[in-house]
Amino acid sequence: MLEEFGSDLWVADGPTLIAAAGFHYPTRMAVIRLSGGDLFLWSPIAISDALLAGVKELGRVRHLVAPNMLHHTYLRDWQRAFPNASVYGPRGLSEKRKDVTFNSFLGESPAPPAWSGQIDLVAITNNRITTEFVFFHRQSETAIFTDLIQHFEPGWFTGWRALVARLDLMVASEPSVPRKFRIAFADRAAAREALKRILAWPTKKVLFAHGDPVTEDAQAFLCRAFRWL
Repeated sequence: MLEEFGSDLWVADGPTLIAAAGFHYPTRMAVIRLSGGDLFLWSPIAISDALLAGVKELGRVRHLVAPNMLHHTYLRDWQRAFPNASVYGPRGLSEKRKDVTFNSFLGESPAPPAWSGQIDLVAITNNRITTEFVFFHRQSETAIFTDLIQHFEPGWFTGWRALVARLDLMVASEPSVPRKFRIAFADRAAAREALKRILAWPTKKVLFAHGDPVTEDAQAFLCRAFRWL
């Protein structure tokens, strides 16, 4: 279930979730092994015995991360499995998930020493849908987005949902920023400043929750994906 994606970086795809209006979304988790052997879990998916065993083989789970206000469904299950792990997410998520104990909130303080210098973080704020926290794993030179970049194969959606997905650029020729997210930016100048920091990363791969990752010409891809901004 866990597949190696880069140096000290693995991904696992989970079951499909049904979101608002019946849209089906695949789920994906990333596992990063830090220099001391501890594990950083990004956007945890549905937990299973097989996945749990695979994760434990890689190291000790010490960090559980919800990267935005939308990717948190299974956070409590992983916190139960690893009660000593620190949990991070957007501050507003603590109001939404009162069943989860958060140790820190993303973007409100410097990165914890345990992953500072190994994983960089940029917040793309002022979006009416959600604030997205974009990560960069230095060891594998991978930028990790959540919902801000998406790509679905033709036929993934059917009926009227297929029409909406096409208009929203969810089934474009290559991964892109859905039109709804573009419209939802209240402060594009702030978004451009955040994007400058992301484009300064020496990115060679781009991973995101919904769609096949980009593994070639990643810098050029990111420039194309955000040309509209």
